[in-house]
Amino acid sequence: MDKNEILARVDHTLLKPYASWEEIKQLCLEAIENKTASVCVPPCYTARVKKEFGDKIRICVVIGFPLGYSVTSAKIEEARAAIEDGADEVDMVINITDVKNGDFDKVTDEIKAIKKCIGNKVLKVIIETCYLTQDEKIALCKAVTEAKADYIKTSTGFGTGGATIEDVRLFKEHIGPDVKIKASGGIRTIEDMERFILEGSSRLGTSSAIKLFEQEKK
Repeated sequence: MDKNEILARVDHTLLKPYASWEEIKQLCLEAIENKTASVCVPPCYTARVKKEFGDKIRICVVIGFPLGYSVTSAKIEEARAAIEDGADEVDMVINITDVKNGDFDKVTDEIKAIKKCIGNKVLKVIIETCYLTQDEKIALCKAVTEAKADYIKTSTGFGTGGATIEDVRLFKEHIGPDVKIKASGGIRTIEDMERFILEGSSRLGTSSAIKLFEQEKK
């Protein structure tokens, strides 16, 4: 795969809690120059990114991030504010405590509520695979499908592990035909990116994609 084909699937990401505006601005300039799928930024920067760059780049915003155990009403309000501020896509973290309590109906209902809130904007559901059993992952594939989210996403990048090829293969087997896959967390080589795409990931969440190609060029 060539550079452009890979970067067109990348959500160019900066989510560290101390990210400055200058760093976010640089992220956006890199994304525009390299034609990445989007920039993924903290919610507090959504309006500023929209004002500075307009429609030059798609804006992806995280909610309930990174732990996921906010109450549903808080996540809905975060999602509503993100869309009003100019977000095109929302990456939400599920309530993993509900998963551990076996309350998958509650998880499904929360995803449905957020999808209803954002309408035709893209919703990606982060399930944080590193904390889950195989059966829980399969149940969440069904929950994401039933709730009509657009993507199932592996990881926040803040957990104890990131994306794996095995999880992408598991997702492919159990998600519905209208759900896509985003692999995120621990993707640190060009070979990793190629592999995840070839295995079925439509999006990749990474902060290092552009830097990797620049290093290769040198």
